[in-house]
Amino acid sequence: MINSKITGIFRNIDESKIVKTAEILINNNINTFEVSYNSHDAIKQIKLLKEHYPDAKIGAGTILNIEDLKKITSETELDFIFTPSVNEEVLKYSKKNNINLIPGVFSPSEVALCLNYGFRLLKLFPAENLSETYVKNLKGPFNNADFIAVGGVTKDNIMSFFKMGYLGVGMGSSLIKTDFLKNNDWDSLDKHIKDTLKAIDEFL
Repeated sequence: MINSKITGIFRNIDESKIVKTAEILINNNINTFEVSYNSHDAIKQIKLLKEHYPDAKIGAGTILNIEDLKKITSETELDFIFTPSVNEEVLKYSKKNNINLIPGVFSPSEVALCLNYGFRLLKLFPAENLSETYVKNLKGPFNNADFIAVGGVTKDNIMSFFKMGYLGVGMGSSLIKTDFLKNNDWDSLDKHIKDTLKAIDEFL
């Protein structure tokens, strides 16, 4: 369900710029995108990305409850769902309906609950201030779980997350720079993405 080491998180990106932004990411071999559900016109943006880039992996994020989940899965075709937290109703519904859910976890109890429902790929959020050994310690008792780091990942620290044992990372405005979008500075955006990828060359 996840095709690249980096998931590009689209949050409140102007609709007129979302296709071009995705194009630059895809040209840099980043073809997994999350559109945050609390963005303006999120469903419309997901459909737009699906229309232009049918081979990309496109999901929705910031799904907080069962109502959000039912609405977005009924109105769009998604490759995955990210949540920022654990909601057992969402876990149950996703398992019953074969939804590719990547739940947001933070504690061992939340990891255990998600694994109990059969969800092995988990989003550790917020990951920014966790110790270097946190994932290693989690994978001791939960060695069948894999983790994606979201929250606080930047070009300068991205390498450390992969060294800690994360399978991948999610990056929003630290990758898709707001100033570049605002000024239609596509060359600078492209360079910034390339520089970010260069930082994790050995893991690609």
